[in-house]
Order: sequence, then C-alpha cells, then structure tokens
Amino acid sequence: MGQDKLLSKHDLNQIWYRWGFTHLSSMSYEKIQGHSWAYSYIPFANKFYKNDIEKKRRLLQRHSMFYNTEPQTGQLINGIVASLEEQIAMGKDVSEEMPVNIKTTLMGPLAGIGDSIIQGIIVPILLSIGMSLAKGGSPLGPIFYIVAYGIIGPTISYIAFHSGYKLGVNAIDIIVGENSKRITDAFNILGVMVVGALAANTIVLKTIAKIPMGGKTESLENVLNGIFPGLLPLAMVLLGWWLVSSKQMTATKVILIMTVIVTIGCLIGLF
Repeated sequence: MGQDKLLSKHDLNQIWYRWGFTHLSSMSYEKIQGHSWAYSYIPFANKFYKNDIEKKRRLLQRHSMFYNTEPQTGQLINGIVASLEEQIAMGKDVSEEMPVNIKTTLMGPLAGIGDSIIQGIIVPILLSIGMSLAKGGSPLGPIFYIVAYGIIGPTISYIAFHSGYKLGVNAIDIIVGENSKRITDAFNILGVMVVGALAANTIVLKTIAKIPMGGKTESLENVLNGIFPGLLPLAMVLLGWWLVSSKQMTATKVILIMTVIVTIGCLIGLF
C-alpha cells in the first residue's frame, strides 16, 4: 500500500470519538468496554480491508475482547493501538497479537493514573466550584459542572489519543513498571490533598449544644474548635471514608446514614 493509505486526521478522529463517546453504551460484564473498540474500528476495517473479509473479521474480533480502563486518559492506549494497527495494515513487521497484548498490559496502569487524575483531582475541584455557585438555589452550579467537565473530559481524551498515536510503543516506557507506580503515587498524594482541602472548605457541620463550664455554659462548638478546628466536619468525612472503605457501602447508603445522623441531631437539639 502507498502512503496515501495512511490514517488521516479524520480517520484518527473517527476512532477517537467512536470509542470516547460510546465506551459504555453497549456494556456487558463479559467485555465491559470491548464492544465499542470493535465499533470504533469499523471505518478502519472498511478503509484497509475492504476487499479482505478475513482480515476485517480478525481485526474486529481481536478488538471485541474484554477491555476496561479509565476512559479519558485511557485513550492513550487507543492511540498506541491505532498506530500498531496501521503498521499491520501497511504490511510492517508487527504481529496481530501485539495490539491485544498492549491493551491487556496497559489498561491497568492507565486506569490507576486516570482515576487519580480525573476522580481524585478534577472532579472534586469542579464539584466544589459547582457547589459554591449553587448556594442559595442558583442553577449556575450544575450548569458550570456539566459544561466544564464536558470540555475538560473530551480535551484530555483527545490529547491522550493523539499523543499515544504519535508516540506509538515508545509510550509504554512511560506508563508501565516503576514509572507508572511513581506517577500514580504522586497523583494519589495530590488527590488526597485536594480532597482534604475541599472537605475543610465545603463541608459545614456545627453544633448548637452548650455544656456547663464553671457555673456557666459554653458553646460546644467553641470548645471543639479550640481542641481541633473543624472537628465535626472532619469526623463526618472520616465516617464516610470508613463506611466506604471498611464496610464496603455504596455512596447512596453512606448519604442515607449521614442524613439519619443529622436528622436525629437536629431533633435532639445537637445540630
């Protein structure tokens, strides 16, 4: 094949947005995001293997296998695989098993890095800004979050995909082994700091109870703040963390438990 058969920017964008916007649209526990991989490579198959039904079948079959990673940063893998599939289609010395092996090897490390970045940093920051804007019932909060994440998510996804395509298999040296662990640990630490700062600034829990202090009463809130500022909000955060991590409860159950605690506290005059 000549150079005119290389993947164009339009071809690459088709692979990117087909998987990026449909990765969970046909999910099964057997294949998770695998179906969307096959869907994203239909234009590729029609371009390179239009007259070779067997190669087209093998392409779609190997990209229908189980796959699961963080969808935004995970697009780096998609870009790498696109470059490998291009070389296979051009007749280069790349085996058909290599793209599958790359997906299997990298989806775990990229999931760890991606979750640390997206779920541990970006989402909490955007939610905290949205909650601040939503105070008093303003619709700007949810609108901000929807629009901001709707821009940031696809941008990260697009950059990751095209970076993976340009780097090819050289990207593997960056995201596997000790490099992956260091990157993940760094983002996890940053994520903990971000969540801690957001919790201290956005969670409000105060007590109106008073306690006797030498013949007079003193606000329990002032006493607690004198011991540890923001102790009650911290206690609720730690309770939520304990219920999720140790008791394996869902977020819905944790919210219900906290609602019951606050309700009872209000009824007995604690909050």
